[in-house]
Amino acid sequence: MELKLFSLKSVSVPKMVGTDMMMFSSPFTNSGLLIGCKEAAIQSFSCRVTFPKASYSSISQNTVRSVSGEDILFQSYPYRVNGTNGSNMYHRDARVLDAYDDEYNGVIVHSEGLPSNPNAFTSILRSSLSHWKAKGKKGVWLKLPITKSEFVPIAVKEGFQYHHAEREYVMMTYWIPEEPCLLPSNASHQVGVGSFVINEKNEVLVVQEKYCATGLTGLWKIPTGFILESEEIFTGAVREVKEETGIDSEFVEVIAFRHAHNVAFEKSDLFFICMLRPLSTKIMVDDHEIQAAKWMPLVEFVKQPSIQEDTMFKKIIDICIARMGKCYCGLAVHQLASKFDGRLSSLYFNIVEDKSSNCRAS
Repeated sequence: MELKLFSLKSVSVPKMVGTDMMMFSSPFTNSGLLIGCKEAAIQSFSCRVTFPKASYSSISQNTVRSVSGEDILFQSYPYRVNGTNGSNMYHRDARVLDAYDDEYNGVIVHSEGLPSNPNAFTSILRSSLSHWKAKGKKGVWLKLPITKSEFVPIAVKEGFQYHHAEREYVMMTYWIPEEPCLLPSNASHQVGVGSFVINEKNEVLVVQEKYCATGLTGLWKIPTGFILESEEIFTGAVREVKEETGIDSEFVEVIAFRHAHNVAFEKSDLFFICMLRPLSTKIMVDDHEIQAAKWMPLVEFVKQPSIQEDTMFKKIIDICIARMGKCYCGLAVHQLASKFDGRLSSLYFNIVEDKSSNCRAS
């Protein structure tokens, strides 16, 4: 076998001789180590190599190599070598980040497999991008945990952009093709809920918040809050009532919802008004957020100047009163599964089966 090399750092090359697998060790850790070889194309080399009675398989394998004093997972992919007896395929260890393909011909990097050394990360990130470009990949998703925050400027320098951030990580993306980026944007909305809870005495459950705008000081309002991640609208409404007032309740319907734009952090806002049925009466105020809470007669609640002067809020109260008088139908929640994703989800709708019912849109 004739193969000229610079230095002696080992890499495994599978060789098939008859039916036996053999491994040769050769220096192959850095570019420019082959003499008499030239890069013919991406993932391709043309060399003067003689392997008597040998052929090379396209076996794919992962190996662990040490870079900058730490073990990193490497993925193998084939390179073509033109020998004197024709073209053969062999594998070279390529430094590629541990990742998996998504359904849109992109890749998602496993954050658990990231190196801890910034120099090692810089090197493997560059070679990974070259590898993914050669394979025709499109979008790259790189999740960097807060413990790897020093990698962020490295990724930015290589062309990555911010996508979104949470408490424990920042998500970055890289669009490979020279065409408009098709990666989805970050979440565009926040979701809030307001709970209209009324008892058999026509009393509304109301609260005064500790922290509010100056113009709303002293206002008695319905319990409100934000829907948590992976939380249903109807369960979020019940939770907020319980947290702020200690009242147990049962979701009835979504009465209406408001859609506003450029609210917090320039995001859009969806605010759902829900009607709930109380299951308890004793109020226990959450003194972290709420100044006071009580059951207030509906008539007194509606007469508040701040409600009478606000067209939006007054209309919401009118709708709730219409629902109580069975002159309006809200949207009840129904749990259904779709064959497209196999997941159980909530569909909000109402069908009046009793034709004699007074519930009708107004």
